[in-house]
Formats: sequence, C-alpha cells, structure tokens
Amino acid sequence: MTLRILVLGGGVIGLSCAFELRRRGFAVTVLEQGKCGGQASGAAAGMLAPYSENVEQPDPFFRLCLQSLALYPEWQRAVKETSGLDFEYSETGSLYVMYHEADVQAMQSRRLWQDEHGARSELLGAAELRRLEPHVAPEAIGALRYPGESHVYAPGYVKALEQACRRSGVDIRDGLERADAVRWQDGAEVRSAAGETFRGDALLVANGAWAGLMEAQFGMAIPIYPIRGQICAYETPDMPVRHMVFCSQGYVVGKRNGTLVCGASEDIAGFETSVTRRGIERLTSWNGKLFPFLSGMTPFHEWAGLRPATHDGFPLLGRALGSDSLLFAAGHYRNGILLSPVTAHVIADLLEGRNASGLPLEPFSPERFGVNP
Repeated sequence: MTLRILVLGGGVIGLSCAFELRRRGFAVTVLEQGKCGGQASGAAAGMLAPYSENVEQPDPFFRLCLQSLALYPEWQRAVKETSGLDFEYSETGSLYVMYHEADVQAMQSRRLWQDEHGARSELLGAAELRRLEPHVAPEAIGALRYPGESHVYAPGYVKALEQACRRSGVDIRDGLERADAVRWQDGAEVRSAAGETFRGDALLVANGAWAGLMEAQFGMAIPIYPIRGQICAYETPDMPVRHMVFCSQGYVVGKRNGTLVCGASEDIAGFETSVTRRGIERLTSWNGKLFPFLSGMTPFHEWAGLRPATHDGFPLLGRALGSDSLLFAAGHYRNGILLSPVTAHVIADLLEGRNASGLPLEPFSPERFGVNP
C-alpha cells in the first residue's frame, strides 16, 4: 500500500522533501498557509558554502552541510529535468578576504581542520587575490579560497522545485491561511482555516519559523523563532565579481542575471518582513570597503525574509513524540537552500525505515528541548 505523507510547509525544505518522497513512490500532499517559497526560501542568496559559513569546528551540523553540498550536482540536475525549468547553479568557488596580518593565523588554523574534510582550500596573497578579483579593495592582504563552494539563484530554484513537485504528482494546496495539526498519532490529520480536512499516514512539519507556534498542539518545546534577514542587490551587467566573496561583515555574490547580491543584516522583528533603512545601511556601510566601486552605487532592489533559528543553531530533523506518524524538518536558519537535498534524503530514508546517510541524527532530535508530560 502506498503511504500518503502530509507535508506542512511549502518552502524550500517542504518542497524538497515532497519531491524526494514522490521520487521514492510516496503519495504526497503539501499544505502551505500562504504562497510556496514566499518567506525565507525565495529571499535567500542561495549560497552553498559550508566551509565559508561554518568556521569553528567539524560538528554534526557542519557534517550535515558537507553531505548536502556533495548531493547538489545530481540533485539540481534532477530538479531541472523533472520541472523542465532551468535555474542558475554556479560552481564559482569562494574567497574569504583578509585585511590584517592577525587574520592569516586564524585562516591557517581553520585550514588545518577544514582540509581534513575536503575543503582543498588555498591561502592566497594580495597579488593572487587581485588576479582572481581585480576590483577588490586595495586594503585586502589576501584571502582563503574554497574551490568547491557554489551557489544557486534561489527564486529560480524554488520555482523549479515547486514545478518538479507538481509534475511528479505532488498535490500542492496553498493559500490555506491556517493549517492545524489535529492528529499525528497513528496517522495524520490537518485542518485548514476553511475547515477542509487532509488525512495521511504521516505528517512532516516543515513550516520553518511557524513550527515554533505549534508547541501547544504537539505538547513539546519547539524553540524556533524568526530572524529577519535583509539583503540588497545592485545592477552590474558587466559582472565585476567572479566568486562568492566573504568577509567578517557579510558577503557579496554575483548572479548571471547581472545583479550583485549583498547580505545580510539580521534583527529580531517577529514575523515582520518589511525592509528598514537601518538594516540596508548596515550592508552599504561595509560593502564599499570590500569592493570600492559599490561606494557610489545605490541598490536597485532591497528585500527581507524570515530565517527560522533554533536556540542551539541545529535544525529539528527526525521523528518526534515516539510516533511513526510525526516528523520534523524545520529550523534550518540561514542554510535552508544548502541543506534542502540532505534533509529530503534523511526524511525519505526515515519513512522507509532506514538511515542511509550514516549521519548521527541524535543532535538534531526534535525532542531535545523537552516534551510536556
């Protein structure tokens, strides 16, 4: 008998899980309160950069990110082939720029453990950096290069994921306004604001920051809360930046459509997604120190998205409440785009009764913050 899975949430994580589950023969219904990809997913810069963005230690989260990066070449091809839509997937590599001699020692320490995990990093001097990025600031003394990092154009990726789901037979129900779980032991049942009831054999909670509002429904602590991330973009048809370029203040990445994306400033504003002058000025105050040509430019586009953060920085990933019918894939913070393929594989494996990834899932247990008796 084909199992039916209800996926609560139509962002990049929910759509990715739905796509992989459908590829493995499950019947899948995605339930989205608003519009698919309308929050953190479509607003992301789309960077696939576990080495640049995880710089402290090879913890379980870092290993999860690495495995997802390794999945991306095949994963993005499958999404494109199934959807019939193309989207940018650029294997540009990345540069982490240094300004002070003290930075060099920190980068060397980082290399010691990251290269043991496949980084193949290269420490560049000023001349080598300028050969790769001629427009970088003259104050930069070098960079750490990661050749294996890449990025996608997030809006195109999420659009293709949704289309891939629809074409493969996933039933997507969006615009529900509310989607309340009313049963998750021995099967699953979700009710919309209009009173429509959806039933399945299992429920996957993949609704990002909104999962944190469901503590009372499930009787467990779900400390996922929204962080507003603000981003801006510049029109640069000649594309003066060739890599993803990071510094201690943020990042700049060029897209094939001629835009240069700069991000991200973060603040706590509940579920508010408006753009603030203060938030954008946090970006424009430093990006000219990385690339001086930006000092005289005005962003043509500014936007914000909600990033679902947890107290310990790890997503909730796996089964919950001792039930075969309730699973979580939420709280991916800034890494939803990067972690989408590995999350989809882990969830599909669990519903098939195995863990093919070989990753320890205990650090990501949805119950690690406590369960109400």
